Amino acid sequence: MKKHVLIVLVFAFLTACNSDDTIDFKEKNNEAIIAYIDKNNLEAQKSGSGLYYIIDEPGSGKQPVATSNVTVAYKGYFLDGKTFDQSDANGISFGLQQVIKGWTEGITYFKEGGKGKLLIPSHLGYGSKGRTGIPGGAVLIFDIHLISVN
Repeated sequence: MKKHVLIVLVFAFLTACNSDDTIDFKEKNNEAIIAYIDKNNLEAQKSGSGLYYIIDEPGSGKQPVATSNVTVAYKGYFLDGKTFDQSDANGISFGLQQVIKGWTEGITYFKEGGKGKLLIPSHLGYGSKGRTGIPGGAVLIFDIHLISVN
């Protein structure tokens, strides 16, 4: 009998240690993004993944795909306006498969020269665990300028 209890306790411990303790912020993030859009009188489109995007200038050059390498100038901030990251006006170059899902999808809505905003819920950003300087469950906003598709 003791052996069975011990096995159950070990299994319970291992299951608890290996469980995915992520929290689903989708509904909360969606409500916060809608409130931000309303408060700031923005006209945003929502994709099937839950990403919101605003195209201020669509651009007129090449349009990237999810596997493209691009150069983008950007400013990243939270719903409260606090900036957490930004590039200089020359932007940075990267492959769209090397960034968060919100960027991989969102940048493809613009053509070269395009400008706008990406409002990224946490499941398309850094998830419920976050990363240094970005708390778990955070909605991320990026002002972007797609400089080029490389």
